[in-house]
Amino acid sequence: MQQTPTVPTTHLPQTLPAHETRNPGMELDMDWVRAVQANSSAIERRAASLGTRRSVKQDYQAAWLLKAITCIDLTTLAGDDTEGRVARLCAKARQPVRPDLLAALGMPDITVGAVCVYHDMVPAAVRALEGSGIPVAAVSTGFPAGLSPFHLRLAEIGESVKAGAREIDIVISRRHVLTGNWQALYDEMRQMRAACGDAHVKAILATGELGSLRNVARASLVCMMGGADFIKTSTGKESINATLPVSLVMIRAIRDYHERTGIKIGYKPAGGISKAKDALVYLSLIKEELGHRWMQPDLFRFGASSLLGDIERQLEHHVTGSYSAAWRHPLA
Repeated sequence: MQQTPTVPTTHLPQTLPAHETRNPGMELDMDWVRAVQANSSAIERRAASLGTRRSVKQDYQAAWLLKAITCIDLTTLAGDDTEGRVARLCAKARQPVRPDLLAALGMPDITVGAVCVYHDMVPAAVRALEGSGIPVAAVSTGFPAGLSPFHLRLAEIGESVKAGAREIDIVISRRHVLTGNWQALYDEMRQMRAACGDAHVKAILATGELGSLRNVARASLVCMMGGADFIKTSTGKESINATLPVSLVMIRAIRDYHERTGIKIGYKPAGGISKAKDALVYLSLIKEELGHRWMQPDLFRFGASSLLGDIERQLEHHVTGSYSAAWRHPLA
């Protein structure tokens, strides 16, 4: 075995900071919304540069990967989910990295940011995570299409909150964006935000179905005006999920909203992020565009499941110099 690496202490995952003032929302400002534009070619050039201009290596890379783990919403959203599967996922959430690897890295125990499940699995996840401090996030509002009757979507939010979910991932009505009905999107977001009560709400834009980067930018802004605590790229069920150009657009909308209101909104890319190197690129994007404060789990999450396994393999390679088989890092 190689000499035990030392993770730079200034880059260790930090204790979850005190929550910022929650986004109260604001009146719909159509002048602001209409003024939002997106230069697609410039956005794509900037996104393409991220994986080539910035990199972290060796001990710093290990530190960034440990940080990424603390920002994962460990997720299972399958039709054949069972309470047993959810319990195993929650056990992994409590201990996402093998203890021997953490010891070799000189790290204390860490956990993921949250566990994300369908409504029916919320009680099982709450029981399995009791005492851990890890929140349960429930996908809601007719996920993934968001086409069930609106009163049922609101009722589903209430039932998930009642069952113990502390975060609700809602899906917006894409048709409001595609038809430019920003008032309808705003009203929908306000009502969903109210139905969540004390639970934080992540607004899923399903960006792969919104038609243009300008629509993504405007939808991001309207959802924040409507009270979203997080904006999220995708359900993971669309043909196109999280991409770097979409992420850049959404992150800059968050920055603009913060500059004008003083309120920090969280960001969650989801769908298709399965490799450790992808996590490093997204963290680089967050650090460059929003700053270090947004690299904490109360303001940044990955919606992922297989990502954790690849990160753990990379950490083992960092410690031992060899890649291990995937079965040595079981997820569930």
